[in-house]
Amino acid sequence: MRRRRADPQQGAGVAADLDAPDAPDAPDADPEQVARTICLRQLTAAPRTRAQLAQALARRRVPAEAAERVLDRLVEVGLVDDAAYAEAWVRSRHAGRGLARRALSAELTARGVDQALVTHAVGRLDPREERETARRLVARRLASTRGLDPRVRVGRLAGMLARKGYPAGLAVAVARDALAAEGAHLYAAEDDDLYDGDTDDEA
Repeated sequence: MRRRRADPQQGAGVAADLDAPDAPDAPDADPEQVARTICLRQLTAAPRTRAQLAQALARRRVPAEAAERVLDRLVEVGLVDDAAYAEAWVRSRHAGRGLARRALSAELTARGVDQALVTHAVGRLDPREERETARRLVARRLASTRGLDPRVRVGRLAGMLARKGYPAGLAVAVARDALAAEGAHLYAAEDDDLYDGDTDDEA
C-alpha cells in the first residue's frame, strides 16, 4: 500500500528507535520502547490504521499515555497515515473484489478510520466505474445461472451485487440489463419483486 514517505533523516531516527531490543514482558521495560517495537512488528506485516495499532498496544497493556506519544510520532513522520490507508484500501478492494462504496465504508469504519476520511476516500470512487464493475461481476456469474427462471436469475445476480455493497436498485438494473442483452425474457414485475434477497455464495 502506498504511504506518504517520511523525511529520510526523520525516518532513519524512527527506524533506529523501532529496531531497539524488544523486552515487552520485562517488568522494567520502557513503555514507549515496547510500544515502538509492537508497532514496528505490526507495520512490517501490513499497513495499519492508527486505531488498529492502538488496539494492539492496549492488548499488550501498554500505558495509554506512552501509546499515544508513540502513535503521534509515527503519524508525524508518515509511517501511519489513515488518509493514505483509506484511499489505497478503496482502490485495492474495488479493483480486486469489486466492492462498492457501502461495503468499502463498512470495512474502513471497522478498521477505525475516521468517518470524514472514509467519506473522502469512498467519494473518490467514480459512480460510472462502480456501475461498470457491477456489470463485469454480473457477466462473470451470468453463465452459472442459465437454465433458471429469469426472475430467479435476476434475484441471484442482484443478491451477489448487494452483498458487495451495491444499492438494490442498481443491482437489479444491472442484472436485468445483462439478461436482456442475452435475450432472456423477463416477466413484467417490480424491481423489488425480482430482487428476492437470494443469499447464494459469492463467486
